[in-house]
Amino acid sequence: MAQDLVTENLELRNQLEQLFRQAQQNQQILQRFQAFDLQFIGASSFLELLDAIFYSFATASELDVVTLALLDPEYDIRRILADQNIDPADIPQLLFLQDETGFGELSGQLRKPVLGAFFRQVHGALFPDPLPTPASIALVPLLRHGRLIGCLYIGSRDEERFIENMGTDFVEHTAAIVAVCLENVVNNERLKHIGLTDPLTGVHNRRYVERRLLEEIGRSRRQGYALSCLYIDIDRFKQINDCLGHQAGDEVLREIAGRIKEALRLSDALGRFGGEEFVVLLIDADLTAARNAAERIRQHVSEQPLVLADGQMLDVTVSVGVASLTEHDECEAIEATAQKLVARADQALYLAKQGGRNKVVAAD
Repeated sequence: MAQDLVTENLELRNQLEQLFRQAQQNQQILQRFQAFDLQFIGASSFLELLDAIFYSFATASELDVVTLALLDPEYDIRRILADQNIDPADIPQLLFLQDETGFGELSGQLRKPVLGAFFRQVHGALFPDPLPTPASIALVPLLRHGRLIGCLYIGSRDEERFIENMGTDFVEHTAAIVAVCLENVVNNERLKHIGLTDPLTGVHNRRYVERRLLEEIGRSRRQGYALSCLYIDIDRFKQINDCLGHQAGDEVLREIAGRIKEALRLSDALGRFGGEEFVVLLIDADLTAARNAAERIRQHVSEQPLVLADGQMLDVTVSVGVASLTEHDECEAIEATAQKLVARADQALYLAKQGGRNKVVAAD
């Protein structure tokens, strides 16, 4: 009888120790999840949130691959990335879809997490090269107010990591937090975009160009690449306003801004400096390349007449001044260099105007 009590006490003690260890483990897991939540919520930018999802969350959760697909039918998010000089192609974990049909065979199923084995024919596009190929996956929908905004794909090389009928409370909680944070950071980025955008033409405003110029001068000094500036002015714009009215003038501004943008690379920055003047920053472009870009813009504007809302055809041209950073600029403060670069382009523009307009002139 006494031996039975001793055995029973030992079993109870072992059970208590096991429960205690499990409680400690659960507490550590809970703290880790709370840390994820705080990191997601604390992300102040789109890139910070992506870093938390693709690296911090993936590493701490021992996942081999994490990707994110976002529905972006109006190109809002991709436009934000472009404004920040970020190429989505450099982030293979980030996928964009126009609508839910982009989910392929999974379209219509993504209202609850889908767990199971990885099949390349069905899931290959969700984990594109050069990302690791998982053995088991969880496809977790991101929902806001009942609306699908994207999907979080998580994968493991362990075939048993994600199987059907497995509990999904954790991944659903994570997806809910990620969905809220995505909506918040995208809205914040939109507000920043609005504050740095000219409302009439939709291109950047002077504030953005001046700030970007300081950043690019510093980067050009560190990385040793060329930087050039174009100062563009619409020829005889005052006559357009005086003869056709300000509404026609606004149409011209919007059309010219669009044509300039079409002639630029994704890495270049275009801003309306005021009135009928635009400034372009050409990244990794010396004076020769900048002059060629300016000539391309001049031709793109002048080769076809503008068609106004009332059907009237209007021939419009631009004059362009070109300037590039020189070796002498490296000895000055960045702010002084920025002012001089724009001033040199402005002076070259003045010479183009004096020379008859519809011309490109490069500063010495």
